Amino acid sequence: MLKRSLGHRIKQWVKQERPVSIATAGVTGAVIILRLMGVLQLSEFAALDQLFRLRPPEPLDDRIVIVEINETNLQQVGQWPIPDGVMAQLLRKLNAYHPRAIGLDIYRDLPVQPGHEEFVSTAKRIPNLIGIERIQDSSSLGVAPPPVLSERQQVGFNNVVVDADGKIRRSLLYWHVDGKAHTSLGLQLALIYLQAEGITAQSSTVNSDYLQLDQTVFRSFQPWDGGYVQADANGYQILVNFPRPSSFRTVSIADVLANRVPAEWLRDRIVLIGSRAPSLEDVFYTPYSSGQIGTAKPIFGVELQASFISQILSAVLDERPLIKVWGQPLEWLWIGAWSAIGAAVIWQVRSPLRAFVGILGAAIGLGGICYLAFLGGWWLPLVPPALGLVGAATVSISHIAHLQEELKRSKEFFQTVINTIPDPVFVKDKDHHCIILNEAYCQFVGYPLETLMEKSDYDIFPQEQADNFWTHDELILQTGEAQESEAELTDAFGTTHLIATKKSLHRDGAGNLFLVGVIRDITERKRAEEELRRSNIELKLSEDRLRYLAYHDPLTGLANRKQFHERLSQSLDWARSSNELLALMFLDLDGFKQVNDTLGHDIGDELLKVVAQRLTNNLRTSDIVSRLGGDEFTVILPGIPEAQYVGKVAQKIAESISQVFVLDGHDVYVTASIGISIYPVDGEAEEILIKNADTAMYRAKQLGRNQHQFCHTIG
Repeated sequence: MLKRSLGHRIKQWVKQERPVSIATAGVTGAVIILRLMGVLQLSEFAALDQLFRLRPPEPLDDRIVIVEINETNLQQVGQWPIPDGVMAQLLRKLNAYHPRAIGLDIYRDLPVQPGHEEFVSTAKRIPNLIGIERIQDSSSLGVAPPPVLSERQQVGFNNVVVDADGKIRRSLLYWHVDGKAHTSLGLQLALIYLQAEGITAQSSTVNSDYLQLDQTVFRSFQPWDGGYVQADANGYQILVNFPRPSSFRTVSIADVLANRVPAEWLRDRIVLIGSRAPSLEDVFYTPYSSGQIGTAKPIFGVELQASFISQILSAVLDERPLIKVWGQPLEWLWIGAWSAIGAAVIWQVRSPLRAFVGILGAAIGLGGICYLAFLGGWWLPLVPPALGLVGAATVSISHIAHLQEELKRSKEFFQTVINTIPDPVFVKDKDHHCIILNEAYCQFVGYPLETLMEKSDYDIFPQEQADNFWTHDELILQTGEAQESEAELTDAFGTTHLIATKKSLHRDGAGNLFLVGVIRDITERKRAEEELRRSNIELKLSEDRLRYLAYHDPLTGLANRKQFHERLSQSLDWARSSNELLALMFLDLDGFKQVNDTLGHDIGDELLKVVAQRLTNNLRTSDIVSRLGGDEFTVILPGIPEAQYVGKVAQKIAESISQVFVLDGHDVYVTASIGISIYPVDGEAEEILIKNADTAMYRAKQLGRNQHQFCHTIG
């Protein structure tokens, strides 16, 4: 009864809405033609990729371990390819953990010395080691397999099939060249692993040309499968149900060689050795590489091979579904059904808002069905039915007229509301043009309403300001989130204001977007904040200056008497705790009074400045030079190796000071008398060391000046 009622309603709808049904049939036919022409192929690929990325995270496939060669490893080894000797050592280490299979996803067609003989010997002793070859095809030259593994038929090819958008969505299992069958690296390693589970390859009972492993049949890819259009189906290909690239445990060759890998990670596992160094450019794009090629994030070749292996093992052992597709007749019915749904929504719902919600709900439903089907292993067309849904929903002229009327009403509503707001308010459309403005806005920017309407910021404001406004507006249009920003605005009279603008996005019942902004002039507030900040900076500078003057000699810039005592106390504490020697020098200039008396105090001050420079230049950065007053200086030498070292430093200082000083055209000569005390030899207390150094300095003067004297006699 329910079915008859539904059928009757459909017949009535077809009869009453013949133009809509014709449009629906036309849209369906157009979409199918676009599908057959391949126009929608890239969009279908993108939709499939999005389904992959939306899929819930999967557990780590610990049956596969990647041994990576990263940039650090390359720097450590120092060459590429990695020498055969290092590779042989790595293989022996791995084999000792008893993995089920080892895949060498690195070309070894030529010897890489040193250690080639060692590599050959090692490879012969590992029966489950599989090397790679690249079979020559139309896109590249081939690469031969490792000779030692080729002789033992332990080789798999690593050729891949790349789609029109540069991504890989298919995997090659077998490839016949000149009548000889070649097996892929992934399948070779998977078969070794499954053999230990008692599973071997056999022909399918469904189709003898299909590979069957246990209960799983690997259906061969066909040229029109899924979203493909006359794709190259040569060889034995399958669609890959990719796991996430992060689904595999990864260790470096350095970890393996240094025995830092737990044995349980490798035992009974498939171990894949390959490059993950960006500089080697062994990268591929998969459905998880979001974005366009050039901006998308690729995966490395060894990760791609791990994905191929994981697909096979998971399908056989975990019943993880392979990707299945519909035939063309069922696809066409699917497209027609969604086109009819789009037309039915418009037929049933006359309100623009409800129509929009209905179409949006239908689109979400379509996406949800495709997503749930994908989780079950089915790749259903998404873009063609979505195009049919939207196309059929837009055929009604009355609906378009209604959208125009709704837009007009929305403008009138916004204009009525914003005229009651005292702050400057603007409303822009999705193309960044001003469509509604209040009088406060016109007065603020200094232009009449007729000049501003339907104009963009680039028509009104300077280039830099317009760029800034456009960027913020576009961010809101893209994200739909309200934003508040601060910027500069130059009005018609050349006055630049600092403004805070709160912008939000609004949508009317017809789906039209409106960007509404409210402006506040914050120029005075910002000016007050800047004045406060400047005052704080000046206050801090004053504090820093006072602090500097409290601890430094204003003439020479050296530490003053106060800082000298503090630094001496700190240096002595350090010397006691570290059991180090410390030396203290007292230095007095010989003949300084005569310079002052004959040439004046200005020359004397200049002399003291240059003496300070010479002292600093002849000492270590850790040594501390101070001026106590007049022509008296001190030097603290922490961490000296022995007392004799101090004598050499004192002699160097005396020689430096005894050199001529050229000051304001005068040749000035002075010398220095230096007294030295050593901690702890000449005392442990600060006062005793100062007294002893001062006494030694006066003894140097008494003994003829221009020399240094220790408090005690150096042996």
